[in-house]
Amino acid sequence: MGAFTLYGNCESGHSYKVKLAMEVAQVPHAYEEIDLRLQRSERPEPFRSLAKYGEVPLLVHDGQAYVQSNAILLHLAEHLNKFGGESPQRLERVREWLFWEANRIGFSMAHLRYGQKFDPQAYAGTVLPWFRNRFNADIDRLDDELSDGRAFLLDDDVSVADFSICGYMYWPEQAGVAYPPRVQAWLDRIAALPGWRHPYRMEGAQPW
Repeated sequence: MGAFTLYGNCESGHSYKVKLAMEVAQVPHAYEEIDLRLQRSERPEPFRSLAKYGEVPLLVHDGQAYVQSNAILLHLAEHLNKFGGESPQRLERVREWLFWEANRIGFSMAHLRYGQKFDPQAYAGTVLPWFRNRFNADIDRLDDELSDGRAFLLDDDVSVADFSICGYMYWPEQAGVAYPPRVQAWLDRIAALPGWRHPYRMEGAQPW
């Protein structure tokens, strides 16, 4: 399987989605919490040199650095031959969801939470309502996708598509949102997986 080190931060849903996938897959790995309140030039080595964009998460696998959360999830799925990496067909469907997540709910939910928890002044006026409208459309789309009764996004087996999309969704109170019943049931099924923990309960977590 090789040696893995994950660098992340428990306030980052992008970090959480990778950490969650690795915990559920029971992948042995070292973990280092990176303080995102530090300027990028002040963040510790080797993170500073290896993180191409200076962001978390960063996964180092057998000495090779991987960045961008959804790209890391694709790497894990293919390397582990699970969570959507079992066949080219499943991986294509996973890839579609990861692109959707990056442009839709991973964008709207993250900004709603950030604007209310970390920087309300910058998100005052029309900015926060715009993200709320975007989130409402995204959550309705996700709810509709789950209307056929399958357990997870691809089928009845969890995939990195599920881990990606749920990355910011275990902080509803911080974002000031509520979920439709089908979406909440889907999140509960993920939370029932062996290895699941809330972002603030993950190894090394230091909530702000």
